[in-house]
Amino acid sequence: MNEYDIKRGHFETIEGSKLETLMKEIFGSAERDGEKLKSSFGAMECLTAWVSGKKSLCVETKMNTKVDDKTASETIRMYNQFLERATGFTAKERRKRASKT
Repeated sequence: MNEYDIKRGHFETIEGSKLETLMKEIFGSAERDGEKLKSSFGAMECLTAWVSGKKSLCVETKMNTKVDDKTASETIRMYNQFLERATGFTAKERRKRASKT
């Protein structure tokens, strides 16, 4: 499980049903399982996301490692797009924040 900080003032873009809408927009589907949302895309067999307070987004993924390079790179691109839109931080900013802890 990975926990990502949410940029200050960015929580309103994913509160309520907005995270589910975002997942449907990016991955094509999202199912609600209690407080958690589940989806799949490309090499991600299962992506589970939920909000923990107003400051962090928790994400669990189960990956299929036996996919072609094109599918793998598209999966990574869409996953990064999802995280950027959900947290407000780019991949570079998330990496920098993760290295501080």
